Amino acid sequence: MEYKSWMCLICGWIYDEAAGAPDDGIAPGTLWADVPMNWTCPECGARKEDFEMVQI
Repeated sequence: MEYKSWMCLICGWIYDEAAGAPDDGIAPGTLWADVPMNWTCPECGARKEDFEMVQI
C-alpha cells in the first residue's frame, strides 16, 4: 500500500499517513480518510478541509 501526504494550505504543515500524528492521537498508518472530521491542524488549528494531497 502506498501512503500519501496531505499539506495544510494555511500553514504548510504536512500530515504523512505512514507517520500519523501520534502526539495528536492519530496512530501511524492512519489513512487520511480515517482521520476524524473534527481533527484540526496541530500547527495552526485549520480544519481537515483545509488540507490538500501533495506528492512528495
